[in-house]
Amino acid sequence: MTLTKEDIIIGFVGTGVMGKSMAGHLLKAGYPVVVYNRTKTSAEDLIEMGAVWQDTIAELAERSNVVITMVGYPKDVEEVYLGADGIIKHAKAGSYLIDMTTSAPDLAKNIYKEALDLGMYALDAPVSGGDVGAKEARLAIMVGGEEEAYKAMLPIFNCLGKNIVLQGSAGSGQYTKMCNQIAIASNMIGVCEAMAYAQKAGLNPENVLKSIETGAAASFSLSNLAPRMLANNFAPGFYVKHFIKDMTIALDSAQQMGLLTPGLALAKTLYEKLADQGEENSGTQALYKLYQECKS
Repeated sequence: MTLTKEDIIIGFVGTGVMGKSMAGHLLKAGYPVVVYNRTKTSAEDLIEMGAVWQDTIAELAERSNVVITMVGYPKDVEEVYLGADGIIKHAKAGSYLIDMTTSAPDLAKNIYKEALDLGMYALDAPVSGGDVGAKEARLAIMVGGEEEAYKAMLPIFNCLGKNIVLQGSAGSGQYTKMCNQIAIASNMIGVCEAMAYAQKAGLNPENVLKSIETGAAASFSLSNLAPRMLANNFAPGFYVKHFIKDMTIALDSAQQMGLLTPGLALAKTLYEKLADQGEENSGTQALYKLYQECKS
């Protein structure tokens, strides 16, 4: 089933730190958007922009023909899609279902199969870029699913991101996102250690950043999160608790493949220590606090 822009009604589930910006871009692009979130207050800005609130996911699914989800954990994804009051049991045949949560590859494959059996098209399309990428509509979007469905939804993806790649069949988007999180995990350790080292050496860390962020050490975390660390700004662009969730998925998947990932395992241990200190709702840059505590 091919939908024109005039035919599309987008249901958006999950209007948190990133989802709110993403749904806002779709509204600005002229798409009708209906929204659902566990707490209505987080959707109020979108409602003021013209989004229509739905009291349940079932109602949202019944009213939409494209459903986008951006929720927290795989258990949330499973409930939202496969629960008795979930999307698959209430969406219309021919609907496109796009999960942009970072979730488990096996769950993405299961959702795809369940949707296909009922004549729906499911894509797993996790994103990278954090709150800044979401606000500026320049997310990297990693897509798994059928090429025809990907092409049909590409105009919607183009409202949200700048680097959009179909990675392969169902689950491939989530596998790719795990590659992304594995790379970030060890990099965050390096960024924190570099800034701590600069301070211990008596350097001006801001000046150090000017020298190293455009060289071989360049990374998103170094350019975007190191300045937040140095400013003691630990507000979440991406939650510590969600990063731990992602690393857990990646570790479980790697173990299934028989792959050793010691850098990822170390990063998860450090972030779990940070969460145990009450920082689970801080941004991932709060890892720097562990280095501020170190005296030796």
